[in-house]
Amino acid sequence: VYTPNAQNELARIDVRMAWDDAYRGFLNALECETGKPVVTCGDFNVAHEEIDLKNPKSNRGNAGFSDEERGKFTELLNGGFTDTWRAANPDVEGVYSWWSYRFNARKNNAGWRIDYFLVSDSIAANVRDTGIRGDIFGSDHCPVTLTLEL
Repeated sequence: VYTPNAQNELARIDVRMAWDDAYRGFLNALECETGKPVVTCGDFNVAHEEIDLKNPKSNRGNAGFSDEERGKFTELLNGGFTDTWRAANPDVEGVYSWWSYRFNARKNNAGWRIDYFLVSDSIAANVRDTGIRGDIFGSDHCPVTLTLEL
């Protein structure tokens, strides 16, 4: 998935909020209709907690770290989904999946964790490995990985 960015000064926050609600509804409906657990992965364009970005204080209220976006991500998790990497690494700091091309952000590891693998809570115990491959270059993002035993 690629979640829309709220843009500078949260110019598109209304679009973002509507998208978050629609995507949460889609995932819940998918699970209900199929009776199968859901795995979703991608750029959710939100650093959920302060631990998920290098500079939370200076970024509070900015796109990707607004209270509104973080709240919608919390609603998604509370709606039956597990953030696989954070569940396996509850206290790990300094691991990010995105860095701006500006200001040597990647070299300085001034990043954000905005790329996620989420799974239905019903299969969260089946996660065997989850990773963020900051050693792989080629984009302003790096790959995230998941190994499930089903």
